[in-house]
Amino acid sequence: MNYLVGIDGGGTSCRAALADAGGRILATGKSGSANIMTDMNTARLNILGATEAAFTAAGVSTSLVASASAVLGLAGANVGGNGAQLQAMLPFKNALVYSDGVIALQGALGDADGTVVIVGTGSVYVTRSGEEIRFAGGWGFKVSDLGGGARLGRDLLEETLLAYDGFHPSSALTDAVMRRFGGNPHQIVQFAHSASPGDFGTFAPMLFEYASLDDPVAVALIGRSVRNIEEGLDAVMPSDDSRLSLLGGLGSLYGPLLSPRYKARLQEPLNDPLTGAVQLAVHHFSGAGVEHMHG
Repeated sequence: MNYLVGIDGGGTSCRAALADAGGRILATGKSGSANIMTDMNTARLNILGATEAAFTAAGVSTSLVASASAVLGLAGANVGGNGAQLQAMLPFKNALVYSDGVIALQGALGDADGTVVIVGTGSVYVTRSGEEIRFAGGWGFKVSDLGGGARLGRDLLEETLLAYDGFHPSSALTDAVMRRFGGNPHQIVQFAHSASPGDFGTFAPMLFEYASLDDPVAVALIGRSVRNIEEGLDAVMPSDDSRLSLLGGLGSLYGPLLSPRYKARLQEPLNDPLTGAVQLAVHHFSGAGVEHMHG
């Protein structure tokens, strides 16, 4: 049998799905981080580990990994030559390496045109029109990623300090944040100095929680983020009725807050990114008899 493999790899974990030539998923496997931007060799080992785990779970010999064709969606694959470099190191007969946004788009929309906004710690827009896929945003929270958790958390800490200094009114939310830092603004400064995007992102759920209670600071910050997200949609989405899906940890929280014109186009994602990777493997490799593909 011609086996297909889909890979969804990020900074936390790597998931693999083993499928038959028709794209029916037989089993999945999981391993550690597959961040090709920080450690290419570890990523390669974990990609192989997750793949072998999927083969084993399906009762298929891992010796057949070398004859399988794979599509990989990996964070950082579209930066520099990362994707091409990894592709040359993989054990599969055929392999295509995409950014994780491409498999997320395929999973969410299937073969339809449309846009996904992936809003987690960061944020990025991915739009497909026919054969063309366009990315926007996603440049990192210090200069981009509006609406993402890291940006929200940073903005909340800023508002807390503005309230502490009396520049802006305080609220139950800024008081709660202040308590988390022992009432000491210097602790906020120390935290922010060394905080990772994920550290800032831990404050995002508080914002949504307090916004639902009509806290004025939370309502203002979330409202600004919704406007930022829609400004991006105005720029990247065609004016037709193509699909829109919000993905990532915060996507479902933003959905109900969109203005009516975008809420009307909003649809639940059809499938997850791992399924998207398998679908792309079917598109590229099923019955194609292709020996080597690069992209």
